[in-house]
Amino acid sequence: MVRLEYSVDEPLNREPELDKLISSFLTQHGQAYDRNHGPIPHISADIHRVGIYGLVKKELSLSISDLQSLPQHTVICALQCAGNRRHTMRTKLKEVSGIDWFDGAVMNCAWTGPLLVDVLEKAGVDVSEEKRPDAHVAFSCFQTPTQEDEWYGASIPLSRALDPNASILLALEMNGGPLPANHGGPLRVVTPGIAGARSVKWLDRISVQMQESNNFYQRHDYKILPPQAETKEEADQWWDKVDALQDMPVNSVIAIPSPETTVSLDDEGLTEVKGYALPSGGDGPIVKVEVSGDEGKTWTEASLLKYDDSHTMFKGVAELKWAWALWTAKVRVEKGKGRRIWSKATDQSGNTQEKDVEWNYRGVAYNGYGEVDDLEIV
Repeated sequence: MVRLEYSVDEPLNREPELDKLISSFLTQHGQAYDRNHGPIPHISADIHRVGIYGLVKKELSLSISDLQSLPQHTVICALQCAGNRRHTMRTKLKEVSGIDWFDGAVMNCAWTGPLLVDVLEKAGVDVSEEKRPDAHVAFSCFQTPTQEDEWYGASIPLSRALDPNASILLALEMNGGPLPANHGGPLRVVTPGIAGARSVKWLDRISVQMQESNNFYQRHDYKILPPQAETKEEADQWWDKVDALQDMPVNSVIAIPSPETTVSLDDEGLTEVKGYALPSGGDGPIVKVEVSGDEGKTWTEASLLKYDDSHTMFKGVAELKWAWALWTAKVRVEKGKGRRIWSKATDQSGNTQEKDVEWNYRGVAYNGYGEVDDLEIV
């Protein structure tokens, strides 16, 4: 029933080259990052089921066909690993604990499936109105063991789960095709604006409950610990005192040019810069990206590339508040070695990147200025 391709000792974790990542608005299967804490199960959609348990009026066991029979929605959103850009925090600030992600642990895809709120309404949430602000919806995958637990789980506030405007999906498709195994097929949660760790893959259980998931990766990982938690021992004193990371912050990344390369100026003394930008949580879309070739003395507003869906199967999927923005700019950079270029993004709600951010032990949610350095400008 289940075939495991990768051992629990060597889960598949990889990110694409940035120039390929930003080559299309919708991230294609082969260019999407992989983040795993254990083996990848290959599960038949014909037999897979997801159970709805906990504080519900009617427990359910739904097949893929059952989920396909519900109203289907398509949401274009970026999923981002909480550790995206960890390498920058590690090298610009100080050492952190975690995989050395660079700037490519993000994918922007069209996800299709029923809304979570529709599934929960089918089960009937059995939580009184006064208790709902403290309740959670937990997602679980018991298909494989993980490095730090016997299963994988995560949770989000019930209020977010019941909000149809939060666009939380039980995704069956990615970019119009069946969800690939390495991206959670045949079923995963997609939680727009929230750290990718909460978008549980190979989903087989949903539970409405009065406490967050007790899985290791919800309780003892993916949290922004205070800077005084500098070691594993010090971090252990904080895990239970700090809320789990949910919304990811506004961010931008420079994909072109690459660090430590030689860049030729055009006839006007300018160089082309390209990248992506991400809004903060549900505060999108991105409305502005600015680029500086003189370390912040002057800023040039980038052009945001428009997504044209007129020739795609996703025509009419107008809401892009959860999506990334691809951008391009031409900036002036002084000739010489050791030059750097910065970028900063602003979303519709006014959240803007700052140059400097506070260090945290796990190196998550880094969103200092986008930066490419050690350039030779000729």
